[in-house]
Amino acid sequence: MAEAASITIVKDGPYIVKGAVPLGEDALVAAPEGDHMQYNRVRDYEVGGEYHLCRCGASAHKPFCDGAHEAAGFDGAETASRAPFDERAVVYEGDALRLLDDNRCAFARLCHRREGDVWQLTEKGGSELAQEAVAASWHCPTGRLEHHDRATGEVCEQTFEPSLVILQDTQKHASGPIFVRGGIPLVGADGHEYERRNRYALCRCGSSTDKPFCDAKHVIWEFNDGSPALEGQQGERDESFKELPAL
Repeated sequence: MAEAASITIVKDGPYIVKGAVPLGEDALVAAPEGDHMQYNRVRDYEVGGEYHLCRCGASAHKPFCDGAHEAAGFDGAETASRAPFDERAVVYEGDALRLLDDNRCAFARLCHRREGDVWQLTEKGGSELAQEAVAASWHCPTGRLEHHDRATGEVCEQTFEPSLVILQDTQKHASGPIFVRGGIPLVGADGHEYERRNRYALCRCGSSTDKPFCDAKHVIWEFNDGSPALEGQQGERDESFKELPAL
């Protein structure tokens, strides 16, 4: 039987990924329409059943760990709240949708669309704007934004196969977080299992004050892992994202 997908944090060390989880790399680029950001697939990595991803930002073989955290004296203390999402989230009400927002931000800017940002779109209502609002929330890599259909109570969330994506921000010329998709369990260095989420973003520059999650410090510090995406190779649209639900 194949080993189930999981991510375990090593104290002051890397992320151990088990279960032969696919690993890709996407560039965050402006969509052809020019009114929002999208993911473009740059490359896919060859990985085995288990691999270790750098968490400190010092590895010479990013995104993989090479043990550099030891020489760097990396402090990887997990400081993020462990309270459930529903307890941390602020609620925004609209006519058609309810938006929950826990404020974890990786500055991916996918929450901005042609007709406004996700908060404005939620409150404006209307079926077309509701579709735009959901598009803005479920593309967010951190999982901070979660829409609920007020008529049915259902969560508007896409289905991912377990997978990891290294993000590159071509506009800010910065290497972003690890986008974790498909509800992969995350276990802390002390054995604590974090709340299971469909989407979340893990820090890999070593500078987040909300470890293990990304808080956009990679943009401030201009973290660059040498990706070809930051040298102009922007790939083609990542087709792993599903169509939006009918609202």
